Amino acid sequence: MLGGALDPCGTDPMTGFYRDGCCSTGPQDRGSHTICAVVTPEFLAHQSAIGNDLSTPMPAYRFPGLVPGDRWCVTAHNWLRAHHDGAAAYVVLSSTHERALEIVPLDVLRQHAVDVPPSPDGL
Repeated sequence: MLGGALDPCGTDPMTGFYRDGCCSTGPQDRGSHTICAVVTPEFLAHQSAIGNDLSTPMPAYRFPGLVPGDRWCVTAHNWLRAHHDGAAAYVVLSSTHERALEIVPLDVLRQHAVDVPPSPDGL
């Protein structure tokens, strides 16, 4: 997104539509899992409330379930909905794919931009 190579978003848990640690995307990614989010309790609760449970493990989909502080490639539409509802997660811009800009304006992403914290303490 920032004009260079896409930085990894997270490997513990392993994220990305392709489970490669990056928010890379392609034709199969109909949800546009392009925003690297550092999830918060509010974001996780919001996602659950809209029917997108990100906390419950689903091993069949190689999904471990998320806890606050995890970095995860989320869909641009759901992140924008959380933003509008006052529950947006933090965003790691260097790990967010430029295709997210087709859905979320850059100035909105910048409002929530952070460097990746060394630990989830305080989130």
